[in-house]
Amino acid sequence: MTEADMKIPFMDLRVTDTKEKNRMLNAINEVFEHGRMVLGPEVKRLEEKIAMDCGRQFAVGVSSGSTALHLAMKCLDIGPRDEVITTSLSWVATANAVASVGAKPVFVDIKNDLNMNPEKIRGAISPRTKAILAVHWTGKICDMTSIKQIADDNGLFVIEDAAQAYGSSLCGQKAGSFGVLGCFSMNAMKVLASCSDSGMLVTDQNDLYNRLNSLRYAGTINREECVEISLNGRMDTLEAAILLVRLEKLDEIIRKRREVVGWYNEGLQGIVDTPKESENSRDVLYTYVIQTKKRSELREFLRLKGIETKIHHPILLPQQPVYEDVNNAEHYPVAMRAINRILSLPSTEKITKPEVEYVISSIKEFFSHGG
Repeated sequence: MTEADMKIPFMDLRVTDTKEKNRMLNAINEVFEHGRMVLGPEVKRLEEKIAMDCGRQFAVGVSSGSTALHLAMKCLDIGPRDEVITTSLSWVATANAVASVGAKPVFVDIKNDLNMNPEKIRGAISPRTKAILAVHWTGKICDMTSIKQIADDNGLFVIEDAAQAYGSSLCGQKAGSFGVLGCFSMNAMKVLASCSDSGMLVTDQNDLYNRLNSLRYAGTINREECVEISLNGRMDTLEAAILLVRLEKLDEIIRKRREVVGWYNEGLQGIVDTPKESENSRDVLYTYVIQTKKRSELREFLRLKGIETKIHHPILLPQQPVYEDVNNAEHYPVAMRAINRILSLPSTEKITKPEVEYVISSIKEFFSHGG
């Protein structure tokens, strides 16, 4: 393939592995055979595997990562007049989960690793603060030691938005196992990916587990008696069946993704700012994010080379129209700088080494020409 023919998508969601595809089709056919399309036996098996993998006692499958975050708020009785401290850099679902229960999201600045800065949390605590919502951005776990200490000192809940971090660990402890509740997204774009939207909550507390089972089923007990107001947030059995198949390949997917990160880090060292893995971390990057002050020019150059990139995300949460009156964006200098510099490169397990080398050589070409 010549350079003129080279096209590298940011993400390829096709199921190209014939064996995997056949296993998925067989799993789907089993669901068709038993007919339990919602909360079927595959959901229970998946929950047990996820709980064990995350080192938690319980897992509850739900319809999406956003649903997981929303139900986490309801389960902890977070509501009007409460405040939840979270990062200024995330997808809007993080803040929306807080606001959806009537609480106020309070945003703090980030560190250079793109995760929330624990030093900024203490100053954001007020008498109304009830929880800290820690987002493991791009799949890198936050400084949970510091965050948990702050929470303990102030009697606050810690909730993990681990949507992008399934399989990541810090000091041998898995993402989702640090807070009172851990929330995952398992949509088609994630490392552990269904073919649509899916989510999961994990916890060690039996009372929270029981309440989550009720909340995801319109607040009912035994599917009939409604004990509190909630909506449908159940996991489809078909998605659970697909995720059980995906789990079989998860270790290989993570190995390949980490290998891709290694290729990029080696090839781009000294050219752009690349993500760094700390000594005690095992990052499973959902996205490989570089930083450069010439982001816009580089992105256009790569587009002309047939390389698709993304910006996650160009708008800070406190800058979003629905939140712009909550906080002043000038309070987030590190995050403000980052949103003008971050660029996500193609980095899934499906990208090949020649393709990565082409991306690297294209970036080098851009900067060698004074880009």
